[in-house]
Amino acid sequence: MAGFAKRRPAAPPGFFEVEAAGLRWLAAAGGVRMAAVLELRRNALILERIGSAPPTREAAAAFGAALARTHDAGAAAFGTGPDGWAGDGYIGDAPLTLRPAARWGEFYADQRVLPYARAAHRQGDLSSAELAVVQRLGDRLRAGDFDDAAPPARIHGDLWNGNVLWSPVGVVLIDPAAQGGHRITDLAMLALFGAPQLPVILDAYQAASAHLPESWRELIALHQVHPLLVHAQLFGGGYGAQAAAAARRYE
Repeated sequence: MAGFAKRRPAAPPGFFEVEAAGLRWLAAAGGVRMAAVLELRRNALILERIGSAPPTREAAAAFGAALARTHDAGAAAFGTGPDGWAGDGYIGDAPLTLRPAARWGEFYADQRVLPYARAAHRQGDLSSAELAVVQRLGDRLRAGDFDDAAPPARIHGDLWNGNVLWSPVGVVLIDPAAQGGHRITDLAMLALFGAPQLPVILDAYQAASAHLPESWRELIALHQVHPLLVHAQLFGGGYGAQAAAAARRYE
C-alpha cells in the first residue's frame, strides 16, 4: 500500500500519537472509512495514499449513512479521547482537552467554548462585549438548557471539508480530533465551511441516525461556536465576531 507522510519536525508531545489513535478508534466503528495508519513515528505519521474521485450524490448519501454508524458506535463519555490514548489532544494546532464529563452542556461550555473564548480575548481577537455574549451562552450550557437524551457519539471532531476525501471507494476521512461528543458537532463542522453535496449528506445522515434530535438543524450554529473560536485563536481575523454572532442566537 502506497504511503503519504505527514511530517512535523517539532511536533508537540503526542501530536501524531493521538491522531493515529483517533483514526483507529473511528475506523473500528465500522462506519466511515478512515485513512489507514501505516507507520507512526515521533515526528511523522505515514498514512495510506488516497486517490480522488468526483463527489457524486451516491457517494454523498453513502457518506451520510456511514457517518451516522460511526457516531452510533458511541463513546464512554462526552469529552473522552480515543481508545489507546490517555492524554489530551489537538484540534489543528490548538490544544484540546480530552476529559470525560457526564453532561454535554457542561462539557461543551467548560472544555470547548469558554477556554477558547478567553484565549481569543487575551490576544485581542474577541472583544470584551463579545466575550460576555459567549459567557452568557456558557451559563445556559452549564444549566443543561441544550442537553438531550442522546448518548455520547464517537465523533471525528474536526470534520471540515478539507478532511473529507472523495475517493474511488467513497469518502475517506483524515486528521481527526476524535472524541466523545454530540452528533451535531460533526454535522455543524461540515456546514460551517461548506462541503460538496451537503444537503444529500445531511438527509442521508438523518435517515440513518438512531439518536439525532428533532430540532438538530436549529442547533447547528450552537455547535459552530467552538470551531469559530478555535479559528479566532489560531488565525484571528473576523472569526471572533462570527463566534459571538453564533452564540448570540442562543442567549
